[in-house]
Amino acid sequence: MTGSTHALLAALTVAAVLIIIRLVRRGALKAKYSVLWLTVGLVLAVAASVPTLLDRLADRLGIWYQPTLFLLLAIGFLLLVAMHFSYELSRLEKRVRALAEELALLRGPVEASESISDLSASPDGTEPGRPRHSDGGPDQERD
Repeated sequence: MTGSTHALLAALTVAAVLIIIRLVRRGALKAKYSVLWLTVGLVLAVAASVPTLLDRLADRLGIWYQPTLFLLLAIGFLLLVAMHFSYELSRLEKRVRALAEELALLRGPVEASESISDLSASPDGTEPGRPRHSDGGPDQERD
């Protein structure tokens, strides 16, 4: 990598860290995820500050084209993030299902008591279960 590439990487790393801190302060990013992304920023900062680190690591691993190591690490990281988000999604789906079941159990008696109170007193003055006349008033028995 050239010096200008490392300078660009360093500037992008600083920008990413500042964005992460701003998102955490505004509450848009939870603290547990901010640790993950700040760690990524730290790794990128180390890669930017030590230009030959990835090259030496690629040589030790027997990788002939050094940028391949960076792409391999990035793909591995993204797979881990996707697996973590799948775990979180599954956990939240279980929680939503449990909350929906609990709400249904709590709502049942409330709706039953509301329907009983609706039958006992009608707001328009008619007897419960008696149909209304088309003009809006109660039906009158006609002789």
